[in-house]
Amino acid sequence: MAALDDETPARTAPDGGRQRWLSVADHLLRAVRPYASPGHALLALPGPVSASGTWSDGLEGYARTFLLAAFRVGGERGADPDGLLERYASGLAAGTDPASPERWPRMTERRQAVVEAASVAVALAETRPWLWDRLDERVRQRVVDWFADIVGTSGYRNNWLWFQDVVEGFLAEVGGPWSQDDLDRNDALREDLYVGDGWYSDGRGRDGERQSFDHYAGWAWHLYPLLHARLRGRRLGAVHAQRLHAFLDQARHLVGTSGAPLLQGRSATYRAAVLAPVWAGALADATPLDPGETRALASGVLEHFLAAGAVDARGLLPVGWHGPFPALRQLYSGGASPYWASKAFLGLLLPADHAVWTAPAPAVRTGPPEVVAMPAPGWLVVRTPRDGVVRVLNHGSDRVLEPTTAPRADDPFYRRLGYSTTTSPQLTRDAVAAPLESHTALLDAAGAPSHRDAVRRVHLGATSAVSRSDVHWLDLPGSPAAADHAAWAGVRRGPALTTASVVHGVHELRLAWWRPAAHDPVGRPDASAAWPADPGPWRAHLGGWPLAVAERGDVHVERTVDRVVLHRADGTLSAVRAVLGLDESGVTWRDGADPLARWSATPWLRGSAPVAAGQVVAALVVLAGTPADVDLDLVSAVEARGADVVVRWRDGRTDVVPAGTEVAA
Repeated sequence: MAALDDETPARTAPDGGRQRWLSVADHLLRAVRPYASPGHALLALPGPVSASGTWSDGLEGYARTFLLAAFRVGGERGADPDGLLERYASGLAAGTDPASPERWPRMTERRQAVVEAASVAVALAETRPWLWDRLDERVRQRVVDWFADIVGTSGYRNNWLWFQDVVEGFLAEVGGPWSQDDLDRNDALREDLYVGDGWYSDGRGRDGERQSFDHYAGWAWHLYPLLHARLRGRRLGAVHAQRLHAFLDQARHLVGTSGAPLLQGRSATYRAAVLAPVWAGALADATPLDPGETRALASGVLEHFLAAGAVDARGLLPVGWHGPFPALRQLYSGGASPYWASKAFLGLLLPADHAVWTAPAPAVRTGPPEVVAMPAPGWLVVRTPRDGVVRVLNHGSDRVLEPTTAPRADDPFYRRLGYSTTTSPQLTRDAVAAPLESHTALLDAAGAPSHRDAVRRVHLGATSAVSRSDVHWLDLPGSPAAADHAAWAGVRRGPALTTASVVHGVHELRLAWWRPAAHDPVGRPDASAAWPADPGPWRAHLGGWPLAVAERGDVHVERTVDRVVLHRADGTLSAVRAVLGLDESGVTWRDGADPLARWSATPWLRGSAPVAAGQVVAALVVLAGTPADVDLDLVSAVEARGADVVVRWRDGRTDVVPAGTEVAA
């Protein structure tokens, strides 16, 4: 961060300005220069090596930083004080030369080249008058030949189908080969993955379910339709414009007032790329945000990451969320992957006199807590303007891809019950193998927590949400239930666990109960031919929100039998308070599990006695930045009433929660 502050202008307004964005872009582009190959075709940025290998990672470094350079130069109508396009033109010539030691992998050699080809195509389209149109014809033909590998290919089942559309769209514009059949097939696949309210599922899951929801909905599904339209010289089509508008009307609620976005889903290391649909909406005039609100939201996110150390002392974006945190990455991520954050700079294509840059900043939002039900992803979103925190209670997204018979742990980026703008899933191996935070589980005889499988939606209302999952226990080598085999890993099947969230201000009353699973999840008539069933009995566990701190002493712990309250030095509070069936409390500390700080603490409650089928357990779960808003005695009663659970609050409010099955308090 120090290098960035030393070399770029100080921030002069709370909502930023275009010059600030230009300065940050220039800093990022200057910082990567030392890592370029002699001909500038490959950028070997420091960091982990992806599953595609260093050769592919070098192309990724070129393509993703070229995207940033294109937005920077294109937005200035070709003005290029740092000579960016000369270097990227040199890299283009070397990368597509089959005889060059810096040549790029072809798509037939590395599948990841498909992704990077789309960035190169967009960058060439946005800078066409100043780069492509001035290239030697032989280089242009080599680029076309390199792109042409994508024509006629198939098998794209998620956001990757847009990469093919973008590359073939560019080829069509420059007289290269392309296939209408490819585009028609992708159109059909796109419609198949559209769920509603602007949300796309990024692929289908194990059972064909469309329940893979994350930031890809914005930084891919709503960005590439605009980029594709621009490179074809068209306006964004009406259908995509309507969906973008609808998506932004919900996505606007997923950024805290401090500028912190929701930390959920894979590829979080792209960080500020969450702004791609925000800028796309402004560019396409397809946004519910007024111009000043667009600028304030975007600049708030940018400044949040800069202040949090997302740019290191070398001026680079390391793998992580704030600072470096390698455990946040997926296997496809390498040292250059974070530069998909270049999409955050799409707004530079808006001229300096555009209303986004000149309109007054909106007033800071205040007022009571807001609850927004998002039916498409199955989320209940709780915003509290007073403390700036956004919480997502997840009763619909799971991204279940693993075969039913495969040993599998919960994906911490998708199957936790809660995500927020101020907390993170815990990412050490033990935290993934035995999930605790923002998680409801049944504990087996050894005290191991169950894992949540595919999420089945039961109810989503204005203040409550209910979902169900067949749970299982993961057995790894060395665990008490492991077989006498050195490489053993397996699962034990469990019952159907239902979890409900009832929201009142910053408070979530979490309810849970189990019933026998309705069917053998493996789908075989002889259950003994699949993984064994755990015999039970089971105890209940409800885990609260984890708090990250630099030092353990930065959290003050208050603990009694029925509650745990964690007070962080900045005023943030995480608490759990037993209401029904939970009589043990505790705090789990972890070192190195959280990308927000070294230490993390998770409060939890458990029952000491087995919980019977249909028996409801309940706890108040709270995450708040303003402790004065918290009342841990707010619940006055929880009553089972047939297939409903009735929740009575001390202030007189009553919620009736549809359980979907008979329950007993």
